[in-house]
Amino acid sequence: MAATQIPNLLTARNPRPPGGGGPGGSSRARGGLRRHDAVEEPAVDRAAKDKIVQGTDLDANISRMSAVEVGYLSDPFAKAFATVGGQRRFPIINRGTYMRTRAIDLLVETFLDVQPSIRKQIISLGAGSDTRYFRLSSRRSPPDVLYHELDFPINTALKIATIHADPSLRHIVHIDDPISVLATDTELHAPNYHIHALDLRSLGRGLGPASPDGSGKLGHIDPALPTLLISECCLTYLAPDIADHVVRHFLSLLAPATPAALILYEPINPFDAFGKVMVSNLAARGIVMQTLHKYHSLEAQKARMRDYGFVTGKGAVDVDFVYQEWVEEPEKRRVSALEMLDEVEELNLLAKHYCIAWGWREGSRRGEDRGIWEGWRALRGTEEQEEVRD
Repeated sequence: MAATQIPNLLTARNPRPPGGGGPGGSSRARGGLRRHDAVEEPAVDRAAKDKIVQGTDLDANISRMSAVEVGYLSDPFAKAFATVGGQRRFPIINRGTYMRTRAIDLLVETFLDVQPSIRKQIISLGAGSDTRYFRLSSRRSPPDVLYHELDFPINTALKIATIHADPSLRHIVHIDDPISVLATDTELHAPNYHIHALDLRSLGRGLGPASPDGSGKLGHIDPALPTLLISECCLTYLAPDIADHVVRHFLSLLAPATPAALILYEPINPFDAFGKVMVSNLAARGIVMQTLHKYHSLEAQKARMRDYGFVTGKGAVDVDFVYQEWVEEPEKRRVSALEMLDEVEELNLLAKHYCIAWGWREGSRRGEDRGIWEGWRALRGTEEQEEVRD
């Protein structure tokens, strides 16, 4: 397929402004957009560009609901956040939504399920209307997890309003308990669940919100809990230096001995024919994936993990690898039977232009939490390395 014949799979199938990127046709990116030297942005002011990024959550919402309705995903909470209903996506988009969700769920659940007696912490960047906390909390044996979500105030306000309006969500959060839950229009703080209204760029510039003690640290983060950061196509919308500072900011909130990890879902391979068309089409509509050229390959993503200090283990695989190697054959047969997929070649191309990257550090503690990464070690695509010691 010639480059000029490759359709814009991320946007051409949807007449409204695109939803960011990646298999699934959407992303929950919440970083704001700035000029990237390698991509020419349209002449739109910053507020308009932020609005495009903030609006990607609607597209993610529609894609998730479509995948649920067809049967790719099981998510009893998706409908509560579906502000627009009945928009069925094309099979290629549904399949992409399934693959990215499956990959991130596997990494998250493996982190939580190994050593389940140990309380853990998750910090989800640009979470939008993501339902992962509610899905985890509704499991027969919910994990012991302190869960944080960060997003622009406009997006957190919508999520909190949805929680107030839905009885099942209210029950999980215990939002009616005035003693243990503090909720404003844009922030929510419960014993195990925190929604923070925050522009991540403020962290990248060292202008993060002040905590009650005036330390400038983000409140309610427990510095001692084994912690997992998640960026599902979020940091890619920040300038590379700011994206790097954001990750290091959160790591600075943890004690040096605390085990920590990062999961990234991001685009890769911008320099081949398909990648150039993908980038050009998105840039023409005001969407610039700013870290793409710096972290353009699987090797670059793995090096990024090491640079952040995740020196115990790391991995980076494209989404096609995820489907081929992480999804069992009976599940593949189930998925294939859901609907006819004509765009097999297109899906394969698209899946090779997005990746899942992960990395972790053991920390320096000696105890039962030293084994919490055993599940990740067993994943195909993981590479272990010796810890750096002074």
